[in-house]
Amino acid sequence: MARLKQVKRRFGKGAHKCERCGTFRGVIRKYGLNICRRCFREVAEKLGFKKYGG
Repeated sequence: MARLKQVKRRFGKGAHKCERCGTFRGVIRKYGLNICRRCFREVAEKLGFKKYGG
C-alpha cells in the first residue's frame, strides 16, 4: 500500500509548536515568540519582559 504524503497543518493546535520544548499546548505566538507559556516564564526576563503585579 502506498504511503500518503504528510501535509503540514495550517490551522488549529497542531499547526504551531513551541520552538524551545516542542509542545503544542499553550503556545504564545504574539510578537513572533512561538514558545509555550511554561518556557515563556523561564525566559521572559532575558527577552526584556517585566513582571507587574503579584
